[in-house]
Amino acid sequence: MEKKPKKRLFHREKQLNRSMAGNTLLFGIMIICGIFMVLPLVMIINNALKPLDELYQYPPKIFVRNPTLENFSDLYVLMNDSWVPFSRYILNTIIITGGGMVGHVIVASMAAYPLAKNDFPFKKQLFSMVVLSMMFSWTVTQIPQYLIISWLHINNTYLALILPAWSFGMGLYLMKQFMEQLPDSLMESARLDGASEWKIFWTIVMPNVKPAWLTLAIFQFQQMWGNTGSLFLRDEQLKPLQYALQQITAGGVARAGAAAAVTFIIAAVPIIFFLICQSNVLETMATSGMKD
Repeated sequence: MEKKPKKRLFHREKQLNRSMAGNTLLFGIMIICGIFMVLPLVMIINNALKPLDELYQYPPKIFVRNPTLENFSDLYVLMNDSWVPFSRYILNTIIITGGGMVGHVIVASMAAYPLAKNDFPFKKQLFSMVVLSMMFSWTVTQIPQYLIISWLHINNTYLALILPAWSFGMGLYLMKQFMEQLPDSLMESARLDGASEWKIFWTIVMPNVKPAWLTLAIFQFQQMWGNTGSLFLRDEQLKPLQYALQQITAGGVARAGAAAAVTFIIAAVPIIFFLICQSNVLETMATSGMKD
C-alpha cells in the first residue's frame, strides 16, 4: 500500500497591515490636537508672568518676553489687605473640598456595593432612579436643594456645601459598574473564612476598585475646588478661596496682573492633583485584572 503523504499545516502568523501614510496622518492629527489642548495652559502660565504692558499688548503674544513675579506679589498684598486673612480662605477651601471629595467617595462606594453584589427588592428600579438623576443639571435641583438645606438648618455652614456633594449620582454609577467586574468567588471565599461584609468591603472590594475611586476623587476634587459657596455661605469667614479670587478678578484694569496670577492658581491646583492621582490609577490598572 502506498503511504499517503502527510499534510503539512502551515500556521500563518497574523500580521497587522500598517500603512506609513496612515500612521503619519494619525500622528499629525494627534500633534495638532495636543497643541490645541496644551495652548490654553501655556497662555495661562505666560500671562501669570507677564508685566502689565505685555498683558495689554495688541496683538497679544503667547510667550512672555520679560518674565516677572510682580503679579503674584500684588496678589499677596491684595489678599493680606482684606479683613479676612488669606490663610482663612485656604482653610475653608481645604475643609470644603476635602470633606466633599472624601465623603462622596465613601458614600458612593458604600451605596454601590450592595447594588453590585447583593440582591434585594426593587434593586433595578433604585438603580434606574440613580441613572435618571444624572440627566438633570444642577440648576434644575438648585431650589429643592436650597429648601432641603434650609430645612436641615445647616445653611451658612460648611455642611451646606459638603452634604450635597455626597449625593452625586455619577459617583454611585461609576463605582457600581466597576464593582460588578469583581468575581463573586472572591467575596464568597472571604465569607467562608468568617469575614464580615464590612471587612470584605474595606479589605477586598475597595483595594481592588482603586482606579475607580481615584478617578471619582479627581472629578469630585475639580468640582469642589471650583465651588464659590455664594448660594449658601453668607459669612465672609466661611467662604472658600475661589470666591476671594473671583472678587480680585472683578477688580478692573488695575488688577489685571493679579487676575492673571489668580487664573494660574485656579488652574494649577486641580492639574497637580490630577497628575498625582493619574499615576496611581495607571499603576493600579496595570497590576490588576482579576478573573473567575
